[in-house]
Amino acid sequence: MTDETRPTDGRTPSDLPEPSERPEFLPAGEQGPVAEVSDEQLVWRSDTTPEGGVPSFASPTSSWGDPSGRPQAYFASDAGSPAPPYNATAPYGPPQLPPPPQQASGMGAGWAPPPPPPGPGGMAAEAPRRGPSTGLLVALAVIIALVASALGSFGTFLLTRSGSDTDPAYSLGPAPTGSVTRDSTSVAMVAARVLPSVVSLEVGSGLEGATGSGFLIKGGYIVTNNHVVAMAAKGGEIRILFNNRKSTNGRIVGRDPSSDLAVVKPEETFGTPEIVLGNSDQVVVGDPVIAIGSPLGLTGTVTTGIVSSLNRPVVAGDESGQQQEEQAYISAIQTDAAINPGNSGGPLVNGKGEVVGVNSAIATLSKSMGSQSGSIGLGFAIPVNQTRRVTEEIVTTGKAKKPKIGIVLDTEYKGQGVKIATEAAQGRQPVDADGPAAKAGLKAGDVILEMDGLRLQDGVELIALVRSKNPGSKINIKYSRGGQEKTTSLTVVAEDQATPTPTRS
Repeated sequence: MTDETRPTDGRTPSDLPEPSERPEFLPAGEQGPVAEVSDEQLVWRSDTTPEGGVPSFASPTSSWGDPSGRPQAYFASDAGSPAPPYNATAPYGPPQLPPPPQQASGMGAGWAPPPPPPGPGGMAAEAPRRGPSTGLLVALAVIIALVASALGSFGTFLLTRSGSDTDPAYSLGPAPTGSVTRDSTSVAMVAARVLPSVVSLEVGSGLEGATGSGFLIKGGYIVTNNHVVAMAAKGGEIRILFNNRKSTNGRIVGRDPSSDLAVVKPEETFGTPEIVLGNSDQVVVGDPVIAIGSPLGLTGTVTTGIVSSLNRPVVAGDESGQQQEEQAYISAIQTDAAINPGNSGGPLVNGKGEVVGVNSAIATLSKSMGSQSGSIGLGFAIPVNQTRRVTEEIVTTGKAKKPKIGIVLDTEYKGQGVKIATEAAQGRQPVDADGPAAKAGLKAGDVILEMDGLRLQDGVELIALVRSKNPGSKINIKYSRGGQEKTTSLTVVAEDQATPTPTRS
């Protein structure tokens, strides 16, 4: 913008305050003759103006664009544009300026730099502008590339998306192919071998009913729990459902409430294979086991776990108490395999698929009548060695023998071990005359501490251990009398009392 077009904001050169004294115009270089300077050739330099607005002048080169060669003064503002014109002749008269040096390019110390040559139309040419830095250009290029990529992806999405979330060409690919091999001792392979031999039993008597499980053994017999088929002893029916979904009726061959075992004979087996019986004396804590049965009526259910304890004393049998039968005392195999109502009578097998126990009871957190509790990881099975003996006796004679050692226990005793009663109870003496205990030297008031090296906790444990033995087997006893510990051994015998005869239908 030139002085002629710059706004004056209503001010004229006469508006400027008068200086207090005449300024001196002394260039930094050599003094020369005085020349006239017109008002139009003055520009302002704010950086050299003293207080009061009095300008100082510097002489540019004669090639600045003035043909007369007269020097021009300029007042450089902060923004580089000229200030309003200044009357150099008023009020002091023409200034005394030095003549311009000939062909000056740099005016020396104290002189302002020469202005650029005028542009077209007499306008002063603008100084060349500096372009953006290389770093800025690189940053802009990266930003542009990222924006372009995002826009391209969004555009592709807009072009390829359909009107809904379905895609007719969508596919997850085919399922893997090829043979899957499993070890012969895996749960899958053991279950495949054992499941065909396991059955489900439905027992009904009038409006009452019960369900349970069982397994087929040699001769086409089915082993199950006594409390599963007890209702059929009063004339109820037994319905047997096989793994191949064929069904038939069955009848009770015999049952033993004291061990909670029973044997049933089906009318038809449909070619079902018999299960293999193992040896429960070889079972140790930590062995893997599999429980198979029909929990809650769900036939063919397989659960797995380990043997979590041995010789666990359990009182089992009819939980409702309606059958009014003798309770079963079991020295049980404890397992954490899930066992629920309906598993009763089903097999507990080892890693070879051999039966090591008959699932019979579960621990519950509630004993309320009419309610059932699910598995809490504590299930109990009758050892298969005891099952083998009881089954053989039932099949051969229709009844099972009850092992005994001929003593009556003191139920009020709370000390260590199990105490033999000191007085007769219900017509029986504390020690049976000529019984196994009497022959071993045990007397009334003796405290039995161990049986076969197992420290006894209570009378339930002693009864369960005795009933798990076969008649004729020996037991080593450690007992206390008068504060002194002694040892002896005795031979288990069978009780004379007969087991209730089976009801046949």
